[in-house]
Amino acid sequence: MKFPKKLQGANSLLAKSLTKAIFEELKEKKTTNNFTLKKVIKSGVKNIDSSIGAYAGDKETYTVFAALFDKIIAEYHNFKKEDLHQSNLNPEDLFAPNLDIEGKYIISTRIRVARNIKDVSLGTAILKKQRNEIENRVSTILKSLKGELAGKYYALKGMRKEEKESLISNHFLFKSDDRFLEAAGLHRDWPNGRGIFHNNDKTFLVWINEEDHLRIISMQQGGNIKEVFVRLVHAIEKIQQKIDFAYDKHLGYIATCPTNLGTAMRASVHIKLPKLGENKKTFKVIADKYKIQIRGIDGEHSKSKENIYDISNKQRLGVSEVACVQDMYYGVVALIKKEKELENNTKLTSK
Repeated sequence: MKFPKKLQGANSLLAKSLTKAIFEELKEKKTTNNFTLKKVIKSGVKNIDSSIGAYAGDKETYTVFAALFDKIIAEYHNFKKEDLHQSNLNPEDLFAPNLDIEGKYIISTRIRVARNIKDVSLGTAILKKQRNEIENRVSTILKSLKGELAGKYYALKGMRKEEKESLISNHFLFKSDDRFLEAAGLHRDWPNGRGIFHNNDKTFLVWINEEDHLRIISMQQGGNIKEVFVRLVHAIEKIQQKIDFAYDKHLGYIATCPTNLGTAMRASVHIKLPKLGENKKTFKVIADKYKIQIRGIDGEHSKSKENIYDISNKQRLGVSEVACVQDMYYGVVALIKKEKELENNTKLTSK
């Protein structure tokens, strides 16, 4: 294996972190599940426009290849190798009253966490048999849920046309069209062992075997962020009664992509900001101050449509789940405040 010259000049964290010395140190190493450096960096080498470029194959990946991942984690999360992660899923500690009751700005709210099952390879390295076992185990748990969480499970394999169309129209269906995930090996054996669950109200969703073993999602229209968080916590507690998740006192919840370590949480709103959309510099200043990310409404690598943006927390490791949602909340407060100021300025200048 030779040092990947393609990375030279790339802007990914992999390109910035993988020095020739670290490459030589790690190139012959592998985890117990035979996950190698070549597999770790495959997606980032193939897609030089990656923002990160490195994926884990199991929990052990983060220790065997620590010389690389510690640098990526420090850069992305501002988190040192001696730091410990903290978790807090207590809704009582979250201050998030609805800040857009009229629905002028916030279109919808969505909070998700990634979870992987303890002592099982991650999606980049998992065997077909293991993936199918996860689907059977998790779907059985989900189909037993009661009350607000009760709903229906849809296996991707053999999905009926009307079911597929319904899931697409609700933006619930995940697909195998992500070249970054594909290069990492996450689309192997598609669509076997994969599926989607949603409750009857369509406010609770679980993806099985997409990027991680589970993506647990709570969502609804409007800006009642706390209500969404409460539902998510309730769902996590119900699932965790029957499954042990991969966790580390340093890295928190283990995830396939190092950006999802820690809380593995992404708390977001879709919000309409036409004036700020015309003031990209001001938009970015606010985002940086409140540690939030700006994305298009179709997720990572997408652009805004009709001045609607996806705003989410950036930091996930070394901060609690409550802090993640709180960061996003205060960031949205600041964005709406600035949007209103720009609206008023426009009105004054037009008189």
